[in-house]
Amino acid sequence: MKKKLLLPLLLAGMWATPAMAANTYVSGSVGLGLLNNADASALGVTVDNILEFGTGVPFGVAVGYKSDEYRIEGAVGYQTHGVDKKSGVPVPDAYAADVSIWSFMANGYYDVNMKDSSVSPYLTAGLGLASVSVSMNSYSDDKSVFAWQVGAGVGIKASEHVVVDLGYRYFQTANITVDMPVSGHGVVPVDLTCSGSNILAGVRYNF
Repeated sequence: MKKKLLLPLLLAGMWATPAMAANTYVSGSVGLGLLNNADASALGVTVDNILEFGTGVPFGVAVGYKSDEYRIEGAVGYQTHGVDKKSGVPVPDAYAADVSIWSFMANGYYDVNMKDSSVSPYLTAGLGLASVSVSMNSYSDDKSVFAWQVGAGVGIKASEHVVVDLGYRYFQTANITVDMPVSGHGVVPVDLTCSGSNILAGVRYNF
């Protein structure tokens, strides 16, 4: 599924008309990912903040189109986070667990064009799909769910075609139901929350 969703994004830039091509761009970013503690519900019981995660390294690519102060783009991102603690207790290496997220987003931007300045602040919001994989105690399961994000940042024009992008994104998915082992009950459906913040640095190349 990931390849099927990624291919249209790559082809979008190739098939653009000459008029559109002048306003298209490609971008790449990498940064610091901070996944919020996850709540879990299973067997009628909900436990808040049961999982605490380590920092991750989110990265992504995008193809977009700019018209005056507005931009739209299709973006693909990936990040993974190890589970540091469960119910406040450090998770030993023998029971290593992690959560990885592929995101496929349609994002919109509003760029604040500042006269005689190479700096352009922006606001952004996006909707899409997230494929979330959870691995614990040698079990793993993955689900695709609705996702959204909002953020802000600043673009710094480095040359005629290159913009350095520094930004923040808050990312959240719908609750995820995965099959996971629960002590004394075997493998049961577990509902997990998934949200977090990404601090990103990237480069946009405008054609």
